[in-house]
Amino acid sequence: MAVDSSSVTQERDHESRDERGIGGRGTSSSWRTAWPLALSLLPLGLLVMASWIGRYVRPSADEWCFLPSVRDHGISGLIGKFYFTDNGRVGNGLLVGLYARFPVAGHQWFGLISGVLMLALLWALAVQLLRRADLEVPRGLPLLVASMITAVFLFATPNTYKTFYWPAASVSHTVAPVLACAVVIPLLRAGGRRSRMAALAVVFTAGVFMGTLSEEASVVALVVLSCVVLFAHRVFAVRVRAFARRWSLLGMAGIVVGTVVLMTSPGSRNRREHYGADRASMLAPESLLGSLRGYGQILETILTTWQYTGAVAAGVLLGLLARGRARRPAALLPCRPVLLTSLGAAAFLVSGYLCTVITYPVFGADVVTTERTWNDYLLLYVMLLVGAGAFIGRSLRQRVGRTGVASFAAAAVCALAVLGLVGPLNGLGDAMQVRAEKWDRQDRYLREQAAHGAKVAPYTPVSVAQMLEPFSNQGRRIWPAQCVADYYHLDKVTDATRRP
Repeated sequence: MAVDSSSVTQERDHESRDERGIGGRGTSSSWRTAWPLALSLLPLGLLVMASWIGRYVRPSADEWCFLPSVRDHGISGLIGKFYFTDNGRVGNGLLVGLYARFPVAGHQWFGLISGVLMLALLWALAVQLLRRADLEVPRGLPLLVASMITAVFLFATPNTYKTFYWPAASVSHTVAPVLACAVVIPLLRAGGRRSRMAALAVVFTAGVFMGTLSEEASVVALVVLSCVVLFAHRVFAVRVRAFARRWSLLGMAGIVVGTVVLMTSPGSRNRREHYGADRASMLAPESLLGSLRGYGQILETILTTWQYTGAVAAGVLLGLLARGRARRPAALLPCRPVLLTSLGAAAFLVSGYLCTVITYPVFGADVVTTERTWNDYLLLYVMLLVGAGAFIGRSLRQRVGRTGVASFAAAAVCALAVLGLVGPLNGLGDAMQVRAEKWDRQDRYLREQAAHGAKVAPYTPVSVAQMLEPFSNQGRRIWPAQCVADYYHLDKVTDATRRP
């Protein structure tokens, strides 16, 4: 987001200081602040709509097994289950346990809480990046950029339910990359010796946690941090270059430690054996080629999703409206849009392919339809689009001077992108409401059966957005039927031919 300032680019714009916002010289400072805030109401409204729909979320898939485990053994019991039995992701077990502690309510509130958390972290990150770059922008612009990033990241994906509403997937693949970005905030705020030491401690601790939370998010973080280490001399000023490299290396060390904890766990070994991943090397030629084919199809879907243009438009507005203040010494070398954009694109492409490589032994050709695992590198893609848009906006401002028409066009694209997400989200909400009604009816029935002393009861799959359910796929997929029985204190559930 550092698109223009003397502290970043060592350049001075020759525009008049009293040129403001879309309307130029004649526009008041209050309108310059008000219109970005007004525009941000669109993506914020989408988030409110999505959070309201969250009241229709009900447990499904893996959560059938998480809920009775937390109920009977607490959060520590679930963490132990993850480490010793399921997958080794102890960080994941902690976050899952926090919402599973409040069974249905935890699922219903998860979207609202996680959405607000992600928006707040991205907003804080935007503010700190602009402050560190010594850029002055209209007051509402950081919120607009953060809310647009959040909106397209959460709702432009092919399966919003698994991205936003399914807590088990969200903590690993949606919240995780945002948490990784938030670790940059202490770095940007570091000024003195103590704050720098704190930033180093935070990045190492966060790296360890990330390594036990999400393998894919860890891969993306390693690729980005490697770019910082390798290309710091092309990006950072001499006075901050060594510390940036030290911070990155310590973060990478933390991720390695966390990954070792995960990979050496009994749960990780069990997971590899269950999927046959222990017998197939992810580096085998056929696996690498299969991953490349799958990643190509994933990229085709991502690059043809037009709503991502909203992120570009938000970046264009940032580039058009940012002004350097020349109050601080340079932290970055003079701006090189082609270099920075190329590095960002390379990091996205490489990390995305590596994420596909490590998931291919588990999912095979289904990596193309396992959309939740895309989110780990999709956030990087959205931020890359914002950065590219900022460079475009900066170039337009330097070339044409007056920016009214360009700003209006970018604002219109932001609005269209958000409006383009409303229809699919509303349709998903209708499907979720139908499922919630059926789920609640069946929930009451099974609880009544258990209260009357029944040990066996029929269960009908109630699915949404391609979520797994017991006896789905025409009754051939039994898992996790026993977890459902445990949840309702039954010995067994059978495949029902009709809904109770």
